[in-house]
Amino acid sequence: MINRRHFMHATGGAAVLAGSGLPLTGHAQSSLELARIISGFPPGGTVDVLARRVADKLRGNYATNMVVENKPGAAGQIGVITVKDSNTDGSAMLLTPSSMLSIYPYTYPKLQYRLEDLAPVSVGAYINHGLAIGPGVPSSVKTLKEFLTWAKTNDSGANFGSPGAGSMPHMIGVLLGKFTGVDLRHIPYRGTVPGVQDLLGGQISSFCGPIGDYIPHVKTGKLRVLMISGKARSPFLPEVPSLRELGYPLTVREWYGFFLPGKAKPEVVRRASAYLQAALGQADLIEYGKQFGLEIQSSSAPALAELLQADATEWRRLIKQVGFTAES
Repeated sequence: MINRRHFMHATGGAAVLAGSGLPLTGHAQSSLELARIISGFPPGGTVDVLARRVADKLRGNYATNMVVENKPGAAGQIGVITVKDSNTDGSAMLLTPSSMLSIYPYTYPKLQYRLEDLAPVSVGAYINHGLAIGPGVPSSVKTLKEFLTWAKTNDSGANFGSPGAGSMPHMIGVLLGKFTGVDLRHIPYRGTVPGVQDLLGGQISSFCGPIGDYIPHVKTGKLRVLMISGKARSPFLPEVPSLRELGYPLTVREWYGFFLPGKAKPEVVRRASAYLQAALGQADLIEYGKQFGLEIQSSSAPALAELLQADATEWRRLIKQVGFTAES
């Protein structure tokens, strides 16, 4: 549905610190004493994992000290609002899934931020979402078709969780129900981690969210992933078919992006983008991300701005077409 572009790891003309692989801008701007990466989700999920590894890469160069602050709540909105209202010197940086910016403006009637309140800095990673089932569903159920058939005759089990109301995984679950005629009741969570915990405990039947949060549990046999949302199968779960492969007209691949407050000066954005591009391009970080289903990539700030605007336009059209809201 949404075509993704591959971005070059442009450094924006930055020089590189000897031996570190990290850039030093041409400005006479010293490192910050303390900088924060803000995540709108609890510790342990894929957003948090990426934030902490990037913070490790930036510590001692972008800023003397780097910390990650988790601000879960309101389906990721609190993290966005925190950075929107922060100092514009580059000391507060948001890492967020694209849903909060490309979908929420059209699914929440009252939102405490606009796209203009944030300055795009760099893409961080691309992810696929998937639908997983756990011990709340009979072990004989192994395919999406079998789960939907089971759900039709088990009203109490006809449900799915998501990382937040109005998010991309929420919308995928709603559209799946529309495509199949199965009424799957939505159960929103404050992030993926608590939802997957309930899935493992059998409190919910299924969960739609980033596939990286399922991988450890798939390996132990505790969870079964029935589909992924991307165009083709994922190298991280190659045995799982895509929705397209299963005959459903939906392709969704989400991205995580880094942002500064909207009023940050261009030189502050350029500096942050240069450091992030160098950090995200390091081979050990890219390899580490594979454990969590993260296709780690960077982009220039203008490329992220273009990507966000294209996504927002497309999601606005689709949301209007299907009548999706955060209360769906």
